[in-house]
Amino acid sequence: MRTKIILKSGKDESLRRFHPWVFSGAIKKIQGPVSDGDLVDVYDNHDEYLGSGHYGTGSIAVRVISTDPADDVRLIMKRRIQSAYDCREKLGITKAAGRDAYRLVFAEGDGLPGLVIDWYKGTAVLQAHSAGMYRSRDEIVAALRDIYGESLKAVYDKSAETLSGAAKGSVTNAYLLGVKQDALINEQDSLFRVNWEDGQKTGFFLDQYDNRRMLQSYAHGRKVLNAFCYTGAFSVAALRGGASLVHSVDSSARAIDLCRENLLLNGYSADEHQCFTTETMKFLEKQETLYDLMVLDPPAFAKHLDARHHAVQGYKRLNAEAIRKVAPGGLIFTFSCSQVVDRRLFNATVMSAAIVAGRRVRIIHQLSQPADHPVNAFHPEGEYLKGLVLFVE
Repeated sequence: MRTKIILKSGKDESLRRFHPWVFSGAIKKIQGPVSDGDLVDVYDNHDEYLGSGHYGTGSIAVRVISTDPADDVRLIMKRRIQSAYDCREKLGITKAAGRDAYRLVFAEGDGLPGLVIDWYKGTAVLQAHSAGMYRSRDEIVAALRDIYGESLKAVYDKSAETLSGAAKGSVTNAYLLGVKQDALINEQDSLFRVNWEDGQKTGFFLDQYDNRRMLQSYAHGRKVLNAFCYTGAFSVAALRGGASLVHSVDSSARAIDLCRENLLLNGYSADEHQCFTTETMKFLEKQETLYDLMVLDPPAFAKHLDARHHAVQGYKRLNAEAIRKVAPGGLIFTFSCSQVVDRRLFNATVMSAAIVAGRRVRIIHQLSQPADHPVNAFHPEGEYLKGLVLFVE
């Protein structure tokens, strides 16, 4: 029998509303031995079964992955990953023309808290955010083989960056199946080189798929700045949409090299595009060019609640400077991926930036993550990507 986690009286309400987390402060007692990553059963104060999940030593003590006490890890992974694939297949994502990369598993959004899997044309790149998911790698690979068959050429585990504390241990990134494959993917008929071994996250920001498509529709004839450009995917989208000039900015020389490579892969010349290796704020402060369209897609300014105030001030300064440097009638695509900065706070921060800049601003669109990054209706925290399209007078 699995170890039982008994909750305090009244602390079972969130699980009954299908929220997948049990916080350490909600636990009354633990019956049986337990270690980081174990599959445990959760019960209320009256010994009624509520769910099963991975135990962890952090503030989130249990991440629920099943509501059937008869389930084992193999069955859970097989059923949940198959369900994630079926969802994307029904939405037309898995076989979409001009697209061979997408997110297959999005943690709580697909009923697998602590697990992310991205699909890159035959290679599945996984990141475990919990010890339980890391210990379930064999079952995850087996589920992927069942789903994709011969289409699955390799599985790369990139969990060294996402595990923390005791779970991290001596973890190293490695191929769990196969060897490195062709890292050239197609998105909306544009080509991109993906570096899942050394790049950020799993190698490519798949969560901006819809937003790049929207930007492309607005780019014609415009001078575009793509700040925090990373792989240059927004830059390629702008040029594909007919932008007259694109400047890409990133503080990482490696990111700029990858951006240049992706632009060349798609046939764009230095006459149409320039790259700058520098901090975005420094670039904006010195820049005299008034851009017609700007993209602000910074990394998360805050990963924890205690850093939220600092993050808000950072977003405010960045957006105020951008609003100053956009031409009259120009557009700004501005984003936050900081989970602790919710949509309401982000919108208020951007509007504060407009006041500081002294310009009239309209919100044209409110943006989020695409369909392959679904939000569990019972876990609203999964909506991490917030975006606005601003029209600046």
